[in-house]
Amino acid sequence: MMSQVVILSGSPNPGSRLTGITQYVEAHLSEQGISFNHITVASLPAEDLIHARFDSPAIVEAASIVEAADIVIIASPVYKASFTGVLKTFLDLLPQKGLSDKFVTPLFIGGSIAHLLSIDYSLKPVLSALNAKHFGSGVYAIDSQIARVDAGVGESQFELNDELKQRLDGSVAEIVEELRIRKLK
Repeated sequence: MMSQVVILSGSPNPGSRLTGITQYVEAHLSEQGISFNHITVASLPAEDLIHARFDSPAIVEAASIVEAADIVIIASPVYKASFTGVLKTFLDLLPQKGLSDKFVTPLFIGGSIAHLLSIDYSLKPVLSALNAKHFGSGVYAIDSQIARVDAGVGESQFELNDELKQRLDGSVAEIVEELRIRKLK
Protein backbone atom coordinates (compact mmCIF):
# COMPACT_ATOMS: atom_id res chain seq x y z
CA MET A 1 0.00 0.00 0.00
CA MET A 2 1.31 3.43 -0.91
CA SER A 3 1.61 6.04 1.78
CA GLN A 4 -1.08 8.65 1.89
CA VAL A 5 1.27 11.24 3.36
CA VAL A 6 4.88 12.12 2.70
CA ILE A 7 6.93 14.37 4.93
CA LEU A 8 9.75 16.17 3.13
CA SER A 9 12.24 17.31 5.71
CA GLY A 10 14.62 20.00 4.54
CA SER A 11 16.73 20.12 7.68
CA PRO A 12 20.42 19.47 7.16
CA ASN A 13 20.68 18.58 10.87
CA PRO A 14 18.97 15.37 12.04
CA GLY A 15 19.01 16.59 15.66
CA SER A 16 17.33 19.92 14.97
CA ARG A 17 14.20 21.06 16.75
CA LEU A 18 12.37 20.49 13.47
CA THR A 19 12.75 16.78 14.25
CA GLY A 20 10.65 17.33 17.36
CA ILE A 21 7.88 18.78 15.19
CA THR A 22 7.97 16.01 12.59
CA GLN A 23 8.09 13.28 15.25
CA TYR A 24 5.03 14.79 16.94
CA VAL A 25 3.11 14.90 13.64
CA GLU A 26 4.22 11.36 12.71
CA ALA A 27 3.00 10.02 16.06
CA HIS A 28 -0.40 11.66 15.59
CA LEU A 29 -0.72 10.43 12.00
CA SER A 30 0.07 6.90 13.22
CA GLU A 31 -2.59 7.21 15.94
CA GLN A 32 -5.10 8.00 13.18
CA GLY A 33 -4.02 4.96 11.16
CA ILE A 34 -2.56 7.12 8.40
CA SER A 35 0.41 5.69 6.53
CA PHE A 36 3.28 8.01 5.77
CA ASN A 37 6.77 8.17 4.37
CA HIS A 38 9.48 10.51 5.57
CA ILE A 39 12.08 11.76 3.13
CA THR A 40 15.04 13.50 4.72
CA VAL A 41 16.30 15.42 1.73
CA ALA A 42 19.79 15.84 3.20
CA SER A 43 20.17 12.04 3.13
CA LEU A 44 19.70 11.91 -0.65
CA PRO A 45 22.98 11.79 -2.62
CA ALA A 46 24.39 15.33 -2.58
CA GLU A 47 25.99 14.99 -6.02
CA ASP A 48 22.65 13.97 -7.52
CA LEU A 49 20.91 16.96 -5.96
CA ILE A 50 23.61 19.49 -6.86
CA HIS A 51 24.06 18.24 -10.41
CA ALA A 52 20.30 17.91 -10.98
CA ARG A 53 20.46 14.23 -11.84
CA PHE A 54 16.79 13.65 -12.54
CA ASP A 55 17.56 10.02 -13.45
CA SER A 56 19.38 9.17 -10.23
CA PRO A 57 17.76 6.07 -8.68
CA ALA A 58 17.52 7.81 -5.28
CA ILE A 59 15.94 10.93 -6.79
CA VAL A 60 13.55 8.88 -8.94
CA GLU A 61 12.47 6.85 -5.90
CA ALA A 62 11.95 9.95 -3.72
CA ALA A 63 10.02 11.71 -6.50
CA SER A 64 7.80 8.65 -6.97
CA ILE A 65 7.00 8.65 -3.25
CA VAL A 66 5.90 12.27 -3.56
CA GLU A 67 3.91 11.46 -6.70
CA ALA A 68 2.03 8.63 -4.96
CA ALA A 69 1.08 10.66 -1.89
CA ASP A 70 -2.15 12.60 -1.41
CA ILE A 71 -0.67 14.90 1.24
CA VAL A 72 2.79 16.49 1.16
CA ILE A 73 4.10 17.98 4.39
CA ILE A 74 7.04 20.29 3.75
CA ALA A 75 9.12 20.71 6.90
CA SER A 76 12.04 23.10 7.04
CA PRO A 77 13.98 25.36 9.31
CA VAL A 78 14.11 28.96 8.15
CA TYR A 79 17.53 30.31 7.21
CA LYS A 80 17.90 33.86 5.91
CA ALA A 81 14.12 34.30 5.53
CA SER A 82 13.61 31.15 3.45
CA PHE A 83 13.49 27.38 3.57
CA THR A 84 16.72 25.43 3.18
CA GLY A 85 18.69 25.19 -0.02
CA VAL A 86 18.83 21.41 0.16
CA LEU A 87 15.03 21.32 0.13
CA LYS A 88 14.96 23.70 -2.85
CA THR A 89 17.34 21.49 -4.81
CA PHE A 90 14.98 18.54 -4.33
CA LEU A 91 11.87 20.54 -5.20
CA ASP A 92 13.67 21.63 -8.38
CA LEU A 93 13.95 17.97 -9.39
CA LEU A 94 10.24 17.26 -9.13
CA PRO A 95 8.29 17.29 -12.40
CA GLN A 96 6.79 20.64 -13.43
CA LYS A 97 3.33 19.53 -12.27
CA GLY A 98 4.71 17.38 -9.46
CA LEU A 99 2.34 18.74 -6.84
CA SER A 100 -0.86 18.71 -8.90
CA ASP A 101 -3.81 17.56 -6.83
CA LYS A 102 -1.68 17.35 -3.68
CA PHE A 103 -2.70 18.91 -0.39
CA VAL A 104 0.46 20.66 0.83
CA THR A 105 1.06 21.63 4.45
CA PRO A 106 4.16 23.54 5.57
CA LEU A 107 5.81 23.01 8.96
CA PHE A 108 8.47 25.65 9.45
CA ILE A 109 10.63 26.61 12.41
CA GLY A 110 12.72 29.72 12.93
CA GLY A 111 14.60 31.55 15.62
CA SER A 112 11.93 34.24 15.92
CA ILE A 113 8.49 35.20 14.68
CA ALA A 114 10.20 37.65 12.29
CA HIS A 115 10.30 35.04 9.52
CA LEU A 116 6.69 33.88 9.77
CA LEU A 117 5.99 35.13 6.26
CA SER A 118 8.72 32.90 4.80
CA ILE A 119 5.97 30.35 4.10
CA ASP A 120 4.00 32.82 1.98
CA TYR A 121 6.90 34.65 0.35
CA SER A 122 9.50 31.94 -0.23
CA LEU A 123 7.75 28.54 -0.19
CA LYS A 124 4.34 29.13 -1.77
CA PRO A 125 5.69 30.63 -5.03
CA VAL A 126 7.87 27.52 -5.53
CA LEU A 127 4.95 25.23 -4.71
CA SER A 128 2.72 27.15 -7.11
CA ALA A 129 5.32 26.64 -9.85
CA LEU A 130 4.92 22.90 -9.16
CA ASN A 131 1.15 23.31 -9.69
CA ALA A 132 0.17 23.03 -6.02
CA LYS A 133 -3.23 24.57 -5.47
CA HIS A 134 -4.46 23.06 -2.21
CA PHE A 135 -2.72 24.34 0.90
CA GLY A 136 -3.18 23.46 4.54
CA SER A 137 -2.82 26.24 7.07
CA GLY A 138 0.50 24.81 8.25
CA VAL A 139 2.48 25.75 11.32
CA TYR A 140 5.31 28.17 11.91
CA ALA A 141 7.08 27.48 15.20
CA ILE A 142 9.88 29.29 16.97
CA ASP A 143 12.83 27.56 18.61
CA SER A 144 11.75 28.57 22.12
CA GLN A 145 8.57 26.46 21.75
CA ILE A 146 10.63 23.26 21.64
CA ALA A 147 12.95 22.13 24.41
CA ARG A 148 15.63 19.56 23.79
CA VAL A 149 15.53 16.88 26.50
CA ASP A 150 18.58 14.69 27.03
CA ALA A 151 17.71 11.08 26.23
CA GLY A 152 21.14 9.56 26.68
CA VAL A 153 24.26 9.17 24.58
CA GLY A 154 23.89 10.97 21.26
CA GLU A 155 20.09 11.05 21.36
CA SER A 156 17.79 13.99 21.74
CA GLN A 157 14.14 14.00 22.56
CA PHE A 158 11.97 17.05 22.31
CA GLU A 159 9.31 18.62 24.46
CA LEU A 160 6.88 20.90 22.66
CA ASN A 161 4.96 23.60 24.48
CA ASP A 162 1.18 23.33 24.70
CA GLU A 163 0.41 26.15 22.25
CA LEU A 164 2.56 24.53 19.55
CA LYS A 165 0.98 21.12 20.21
CA GLN A 166 -2.48 22.65 19.74
CA ARG A 167 -1.51 24.17 16.41
CA LEU A 168 0.10 20.92 15.24
CA ASP A 169 -3.02 19.01 16.35
CA GLY A 170 -5.06 21.40 14.20
CA SER A 171 -2.80 20.73 11.23
CA VAL A 172 -3.11 16.96 11.68
CA ALA A 173 -6.91 17.31 11.98
CA GLU A 174 -6.89 19.26 8.70
CA ILE A 175 -4.90 16.44 7.04
CA VAL A 176 -7.27 13.78 8.41
CA GLU A 177 -10.26 15.73 7.07
CA GLU A 178 -8.63 16.20 3.66
CA LEU A 179 -7.96 12.46 3.42
CA ARG A 180 -11.58 11.74 4.42
CA ILE A 181 -12.85 14.06 1.66
CA ARG A 182 -10.52 12.49 -0.91
CA LYS A 183 -11.75 9.03 0.03
CA LEU A 184 -15.33 10.12 -0.65
CA LYS A 185 -14.48 11.32 -4.18
